[in-house]
Amino acid sequence: MKKLLHLLPGILFFGLMAAPASAQEGLSLDSISTTAFFTVSNLWLLIAAALVFIMHLGFATLEAGLTQQKNTVNILFKNVFIICMGTLAYAIYGFNAMYPDQDTFNNFFAFGSAIGNSASDADLSPEYADYTIWTDFIFQAMFAATAATIISGAVAERIKLGSFMIAATVIVTFCYPITGSWEWGYGWLDDRDFADFAGSSLVHAFGGFAALAAVIVLGPRKGKYTADGKIKPILGHSMPLATIGVFLLFLGWFGFNGGSVLNADPGLVSLVFVTTAMAACAGGIVSIFTSWIVLKKPDLSMALNGILAGLVGITAGADSMGPWSAVIVGAIAGAIVVFSIIFFDKIKIDDPVGAISVHGICGIWGTIAVGIFGGGNFGIQLLGTLSISATAFVLAFIVFTVVKMIFGLRVSEEEEFEGLDVGEHGQEAYPDFSMSSR
Repeated sequence: MKKLLHLLPGILFFGLMAAPASAQEGLSLDSISTTAFFTVSNLWLLIAAALVFIMHLGFATLEAGLTQQKNTVNILFKNVFIICMGTLAYAIYGFNAMYPDQDTFNNFFAFGSAIGNSASDADLSPEYADYTIWTDFIFQAMFAATAATIISGAVAERIKLGSFMIAATVIVTFCYPITGSWEWGYGWLDDRDFADFAGSSLVHAFGGFAALAAVIVLGPRKGKYTADGKIKPILGHSMPLATIGVFLLFLGWFGFNGGSVLNADPGLVSLVFVTTAMAACAGGIVSIFTSWIVLKKPDLSMALNGILAGLVGITAGADSMGPWSAVIVGAIAGAIVVFSIIFFDKIKIDDPVGAISVHGICGIWGTIAVGIFGGGNFGIQLLGTLSISATAFVLAFIVFTVVKMIFGLRVSEEEEFEGLDVGEHGQEAYPDFSMSSR
C-alpha cells in the first residue's frame, strides 16, 4: 500500500500525458497533483470507512463475551440489526440533518432528507472536498450506527428485542444527527471553536449518556444487587471473545481517527495513528495496575476497557497533540474507567460491559483534555461536552420512557432467567454445551 501511494501520482501523470492531445488541453502540473491527491484521499477515506465497519464486529464480540452464554444470540442479533438499520436510517434522514445545506434554526437544528440517487450526485471534483459525497456518506454512516451499539451493551440481558430496535432506530435517525450537526455540521459549537476531532463527545459521550438514560429507565438485571446491598458479579461467558473484540476495535480505531483527517495528508494521518496507539496502550497499562491495586487481582475485563478508554479519550484531540501528551490523556482515561465502573456498580447502575464509563465518562475527559493538551479553549470544551452529554441523556430518557409506556421494555423474569436466546429467538449460540452451563 505504501509503495502504491508513492507511485500513484506518477501513474496518474504518465496516464494523463499519454492521453489524446484534446484531453491534455488545460492540464497543468498543479491540476495533475490536485487530481492525484483527490484520488489518494478518497481511497484512504474508503479504506477508513471499512476499518470503522470492522469495529461493529468488535462491538458484537466484546458485548457477547462480557455477557452470559444464554444471551449470545440476542447480543449478536442486535448488532446485526444496528449496522443495517443505522446505514439505511442515516441515508434516509440523518446525513442531511447532520450536514445540512440549508438554513438551520439558530445553527441548532435542521430537518433531514434522503441522499441523492443519481451518479451525478457523487461530485467527483475536488471542489466538494478531498473525496466524493458518496465516500463522505459511507464514512459518516459507520459512525452513526456506533451510538446505538454503545447502548446495546449497556442494556444487555434484560431488554425486549422489539423495544430496543424501536428506540435504537429513533435515536440513530433523529437524535444523533442533532448534536452531531452542532460541531461537524457547522452549528453553534463550531461557531465557538469547539474541537472534537473524531467524536469523543459527538459519538462516544453521546452513546454513553444515552446508554445511562436507558439503563436507568430499564433497571438492573435480576440478582445483580442483593437485598442487603451487596453486588453479585454476573460473569461474562467468553473472555477470548471479549479480547478479540477489543483488538478488532483497536484496529478499527485507526480508521475511526485516521479517516477523520478527511484526506491523505501524510504528516497528519501518521500523527493521528501514533497518538491513537499511544493513548490506547497507556490506557491499557494504567487500567491493569489500577485495577490490580484496587481489586487485588489483575482483571482482564478492566484491562480491555482500559484500552478502549484510552482510545475514546484521544479521539477528540488525536490531531492536535503530540504522542506524549496522548500518553497522558490515555493514562488518565485508563485510571478513570476503573473507578467509574466501580462507582456505577455501587449506585446500582447495571452496565454489563462498562459502556457508560468507557464511552460516556472517558468521552467527557477526552474532550476537555483538548483544552489542556491540544490548544483548545477549556471552557468551550467543557460547555460542548456537557451540552452534548446532557442532550443525549434527555433525548434517550424520553425515547426509552415512551417505548416502555407503549410496548414495555423488560422481558419477563422467567425469560431473563432462561435467557433471551431462547425467549426472543428460539435458538442458542452453543446448543451442544448449553445444558451443562446452566
